Amino acid sequence: MNDQYLDAFIRESEEAITELNNSLLDLESDPEDTEAMESIFRTAHTLKGNFGAMGFDDASSLAHAIEDLLDEMRDGNMPVTPDVMDLIFAGVDKIEAIVSEIEEHGESGTDVDEIVDDLRTVLEEGVDAAEGAADDADGPDEAPDDTTDTDSSGDGDVAVETNVSPDTADDSIIAAEIDIGDSDMLGVDAMLAIEAVEDYFDVLDAAPQREAVEDGEFSDTFTLYLDAEDTGTVDNTLSGIGKIESAETADVTDALSEKSGSTSDETEHKVDEIKSVRVDVDQLDDLHGLVEQLVTSRIKLRRAVEQDDLDGAGENLNELDKITANLQNTVMDMRLIPLKKVVGKFPRLVRDLSRDLGKEVDFEIEGEDIELDRTILTEISDPLMHILRNSVDHGIEPPEVREEKGKPRTGTVELRASRERDHVIIQVEDDGAGLDVEAIRDKAIEKGVRSPEELEAMDDSSIYDLVFHPGFSTADQVTDTSGRGVGMDVVHDTVTQLDGSVNVESTPGEGTTVSLRLPVTMAIVKVLFVEVGDEEYGIPLKNVDEITRADDRKQVNGKDVIKHNDEIYPIIQLGETFDAPGETANGDGMLVRVRESERQVALHCDSVNSQEEVVVKPLEGILSGTPGLSGTAVLGDGNIVHILDVVTL
Repeated sequence: MNDQYLDAFIRESEEAITELNNSLLDLESDPEDTEAMESIFRTAHTLKGNFGAMGFDDASSLAHAIEDLLDEMRDGNMPVTPDVMDLIFAGVDKIEAIVSEIEEHGESGTDVDEIVDDLRTVLEEGVDAAEGAADDADGPDEAPDDTTDTDSSGDGDVAVETNVSPDTADDSIIAAEIDIGDSDMLGVDAMLAIEAVEDYFDVLDAAPQREAVEDGEFSDTFTLYLDAEDTGTVDNTLSGIGKIESAETADVTDALSEKSGSTSDETEHKVDEIKSVRVDVDQLDDLHGLVEQLVTSRIKLRRAVEQDDLDGAGENLNELDKITANLQNTVMDMRLIPLKKVVGKFPRLVRDLSRDLGKEVDFEIEGEDIELDRTILTEISDPLMHILRNSVDHGIEPPEVREEKGKPRTGTVELRASRERDHVIIQVEDDGAGLDVEAIRDKAIEKGVRSPEELEAMDDSSIYDLVFHPGFSTADQVTDTSGRGVGMDVVHDTVTQLDGSVNVESTPGEGTTVSLRLPVTMAIVKVLFVEVGDEEYGIPLKNVDEITRADDRKQVNGKDVIKHNDEIYPIIQLGETFDAPGETANGDGMLVRVRESERQVALHCDSVNSQEEVVVKPLEGILSGTPGLSGTAVLGDGNIVHILDVVTL
């Protein structure tokens, strides 16, 4: 089969499935919505025809059965009931699984006979036959989080906190709960212990996540999931590693095998990597024109160099600089994709979660046409799903509780996106119970995240930010949806790596708003280079408002500040902050005032050198999340420069 046609078929099918899901949701909320019904019927008919034309007969027969059932509903011969809708959604999920298999293997082995029989039975016997049929057909479950339910199995009493598949191990999966004892450098000793374990076994996963463990963010013990023959082999090996004081092991292979059935449907609410972009013909014409100019400029530059015409070469370089700048802007624009490419699947996610939890939720999306870079859009899909799960599970109360509080039975979750210059703000707001400040304080003390004295000095906004700490959760019990203390730390880490920020605001009894601030594009950034001692740093030019000499500063309460438009800007000494080597200009130098929208501070440096566009690489591993640094850039001379993050500095 022609790969070009297959790829086009897959992309079109994915879009059709998303459209079908959302139209079905519209119909479920309003059975009299004839426009939604017509859209559903057209989409199902198109899917059936496409599957048949490509030779995927099983999928075509499933789509045909769904189409026939929808036809009965359209003609008014069958009512729109929750059980019937569950069965139709289960059929759509099966179609989505088939498309995923076709994309991965070129064919599908999914058995559709059972669900086709269920659909045909409902057609013949009526809506009563739909009750429970969706569950029998492996219908939609709730979207699981990154770990399985806390469970104990094996030889020891080790909690299973991973979604790692047994298929990834050559032997068995052994969970080892490791205690490194008292340590002055918890993260460093944990890292050394893990590296020592890796000399003997493959480490498949860790709980908390390995980055958090190596940052010392765990209580007493952490768990490694190892590919090993049995617990005895692991026990004998770990007992000989000096950095490990004690370890408890358990074989969790069977437990994970049992869990794999419940987590195999994770793809139902998974947003796949965006592999195709629709490009406007005008953009292609612009790109073609720029390439023509690039070729012409290259020829002119070569000729000038061959003739030793330095003036001509200089002019050609300036021309080349303009062409490449326009080329960069055109390519960056071509990478921009509307937010609806990702959030289009979220209404179905919220619907399934709310039904599973017995809650009534009205989900609204605003600003789905806002565009973001393809890479950023792909990366934020999982964080947004984590936030939505928390809003539905922890935020929105059960209908009976809402009525007791004088609220409408149906809760509201709203996802809003807006553009602010070169950033996009995405907010997820719910009208649920809000965050409990005292519960967060108690949990922070219990887990040793902060001391009582530190918590006492923190305002509510700072307390809310503690929910991003790895393993932090105030949930009374673990559910399939959330409550294990994972998820929000993933949100924070992902957004930070994208050079963005995340903020939580909450009012007890009224609701919570989680805000993500993300750059529209990434990678190529124009920076201002400043010198501090013997070091050079880059400040993103978008963060800079003004550059002045350092002689304008004053002192307030013993701290250096500058005044601008009657506002006080504290001065951050970059030399002291980064302990820069070499002699720094203490009383002299320059001040770089940061835009007020980013942070109301001024940065003191020895001198300001130049501006330049660079490719920024985010920090990874144990350096990820380092306060004040967003990444590094390699200059033309090969030197590496740190790029500052003015928000966390």
